[in-house]
Amino acid sequence: MVRAKCWTLKKHFEGSPTKNNFELKEVELPAIQDGEVLLEALYLSVDPYMRIVKTRLQEGDTMMGGQVARVVESKNAAFPVGSIVVASSGWTSHSISNGQGLELLPEGWPETLPSSLALGTVGMPGLTAYFGLLDICDLKGGETVFVNAAAGAVGSVVGQIAKIKGCKVVGCAGSEEKVAFLKNLGFDVAFNYKTVDSLDETLKKASPDGYNCYFDNVGGEFSNVVINQMKKYGRIALCGAISLYNDKVPQQGPYVQLHLIYKEIRMEGFVFSRWQGATRQKGLKDLLKWVLEGKIQYQEHITEGFENMPTAFIGMLKGDNIGKAIVKV
Repeated sequence: MVRAKCWTLKKHFEGSPTKNNFELKEVELPAIQDGEVLLEALYLSVDPYMRIVKTRLQEGDTMMGGQVARVVESKNAAFPVGSIVVASSGWTSHSISNGQGLELLPEGWPETLPSSLALGTVGMPGLTAYFGLLDICDLKGGETVFVNAAAGAVGSVVGQIAKIKGCKVVGCAGSEEKVAFLKNLGFDVAFNYKTVDSLDETLKKASPDGYNCYFDNVGGEFSNVVINQMKKYGRIALCGAISLYNDKVPQQGPYVQLHLIYKEIRMEGFVFSRWQGATRQKGLKDLLKWVLEGKIQYQEHITEGFENMPTAFIGMLKGDNIGKAIVKV
């Protein structure tokens, strides 16, 4: 029998999460049955969407999330012992799966490439950037793109895909170190939104003619400013709203309908899981190809130790990471 460690949601978040919201437990897993595999986590993901667990989890449930895991015992021919898979097992060191929802690393994955990238650039965040920019924003060469939270797991890939497609890219982040990272990635303009005198004037200076595409990871008052600077027929991909997640009282903002109507702007929210099958696989194939060609660079913020899952999660929400936040077991 295997004893699994798992982090559970002890108490729903009120405002910013703290370590007191989590509890570490041990559970004994049963023997696997025909068609099942036993997984051992190698890397675990912490992501902003986990902040809104109240709609998905009850207190006492294991925290949700993706992981890269090794198959250590198998009664499923599709996943032999030693296979590396991506699983949605949550914050747990070991788990049992019947194979549904498990994904092997994409075909052509070289041994020299960290498997943790399947949780980042060549995984959920990368696909979010890929489909949000190419499908939701319907990006065209020569256009101007703005992305906020640009040094994060999603935003950094958004900017680089836009450059691959021949666009001008403006991005912002919350520290000078992050701004330097964006410039190294090839962003045409990058700025620290915390230190500029006026977000409105900074955006105008970066692109006086406005923006064709806005990839929004932040929401709130920030987006109210950006929407004013969209070009006619602009497109907005609503990916996240991290500025709102910790609010105990909902923010009240100005109405945006007039801007959307008279500039004929399209705004659409989306979740990456909309794209499945061959479409999803093409996205993963393109992302892997661009990484191997050096057209997409990556950076991971790795926290060592399963016991530090809450610390990594809280730090990610505070913006401690550059690139994808990962926990290495």
